[in-house]
Amino acid sequence: MWEYQHQDTTTATPAHLYRLWADVGTWVHWNQDLVQATLHGPFAADSHIEMTTPDDTIRLRLTDVQQDRQFTDEVEMDGLLIRTVHQLNVRPDGLTQVTYRMQITGTDAAQLGPEIGPAITSDFPDTVAALIRYAEQ
Repeated sequence: MWEYQHQDTTTATPAHLYRLWADVGTWVHWNQDLVQATLHGPFAADSHIEMTTPDDTIRLRLTDVQQDRQFTDEVEMDGLLIRTVHQLNVRPDGLTQVTYRMQITGTDAAQLGPEIGPAITSDFPDTVAALIRYAEQ
């Protein structure tokens, strides 16, 4: 298994951040790598999201959606399962902690994870920071 996590904090509430996540069509406003994002179905488990970048279109399946707390998406690729958990937690100081965590499991994950994982997660710090700026406007 390969794993990477990035966290940051914000004054925005979990409910507000969750609404931004659930409004998939607006992800392009705070995720600079996206040209388009489309939700197929409700923002709930077993629905799909198509994320289009300048280079590719990726189809993700929502697997765990908990209102105002988190959502998880997964994509299978070449014998690997790439799972991203997006989580919100209120800290004792009242700030909301935003966590993006990716796990890569499956055939040859120990070898392939370190090869492809950093390329996939390299934008996590920028994406989380942009989400926070957008939420705090």
